[in-house]
Amino acid sequence: MGCAGSKENDAAKQIRKPKPWKHSDAITRAQLVQMRDEFWDTAPHYGGRKEIWDALRAAAESDISLSQAIVDSAGIIVQAPDLTICYDERGAKYELPKYVLSEPTNLIREN
Repeated sequence: MGCAGSKENDAAKQIRKPKPWKHSDAITRAQLVQMRDEFWDTAPHYGGRKEIWDALRAAAESDISLSQAIVDSAGIIVQAPDLTICYDERGAKYELPKYVLSEPTNLIREN
């Protein structure tokens, strides 16, 4: 592989979980899961490539070290280290809401 590449790849952003955030209303885990499923079902319809959306979903649902490997192998360009803004190699933009990446601080714990 070419070493004399762009400097951008050398400074690939390390993925990290989003900063703690609060949902507008306290929600249950079931509601969070439903929101996530709806997002992933509809996201590919807004553009971009399905395989990139699939890789982003896998990355969002994995632990950080695995997320990094998934993103790297899919050739995803991470704009924001928390994965909220990414691009594919063709320059298509992928925006992920925080709720697919981490839980809100006001998640209702059900026992």
